[in-house]
Amino acid sequence: MSLRTESFLVGLIGDGITSSLTPPMHEAEADAHGVRYLYRPVDLDALNLDGASAPALLDAAALLGFNAFNITHPCKQSVMEHLHELSDAARALGAVNCVVIGEDGSFYGDNTDYSGFIAGLKRGLPQVAEDPARLEHVAQLGAGGAGSATAYALCRLGVRRLSLFERDAAKAQGLAEQLGGLFPQTRIEVLSDDEHLVEALLEAQGLVNATPVGMHVHPGMPLSESALSAGVLREGLWVADVIYLPQQTQLVRAARAAGCEVLTGGYMAVGQAVDAFRLFTGLEPNA
Repeated sequence: MSLRTESFLVGLIGDGITSSLTPPMHEAEADAHGVRYLYRPVDLDALNLDGASAPALLDAAALLGFNAFNITHPCKQSVMEHLHELSDAARALGAVNCVVIGEDGSFYGDNTDYSGFIAGLKRGLPQVAEDPARLEHVAQLGAGGAGSATAYALCRLGVRRLSLFERDAAKAQGLAEQLGGLFPQTRIEVLSDDEHLVEALLEAQGLVNATPVGMHVHPGMPLSESALSAGVLREGLWVADVIYLPQQTQLVRAARAAGCEVLTGGYMAVGQAVDAFRLFTGLEPNA
């Protein structure tokens, strides 16, 4: 795909992202490379739009000369049908977080969430990422766009058993079947009630929160009171949250207080930004 490289105009489409840290991260990195780079958030909530508006926004952006977009909740899956080409990872995941706009107005979708999560885990919890015993069984909350990426990443890291907890059982089942075909060595199970989640968490070595619960625009705790009272957060369990605004989510604070090893969402945020910046510009960023 032929890209415009005389300068870079980049955006972020998502819900409640006006205060996102991604724009200043990208702009600071571009400054370090001495290139002109402007990154603007397009907040659906502030514009009174919903996720279905993303395709129209991309079409308008192509006309206005944008180079690329990051895509976040709630558009990572719904925007895919509007794209002309997908990376192998995006196709396998069924979700994109990056769209590159070619000079001909074509849209190329990729996913750096999964690679960013892997890089973040290796950087923030290397003792986990390098120990197969710590990856034997992982429970994950959420099976949406971010959840697809982290589940894919966990399977690539060699997790032997992955327990997916999602209120929308059909969504989780679809992800389980999709990943099961790609990673037959991983046992993937779908959990749809708190009782089975508690059972899985008490056996698991790790917990990943891939839901939006805990974001500044969706505050709260993704685990129920019954799960917490059962003692699922405990020493020996590592906990990773994909949320980075704020980084000190209720889950992160509770997990740390319970003696868990914790990976905040900032690690994944930096990891995906590194890969996205490289994709958008062809330049090698400094993590």
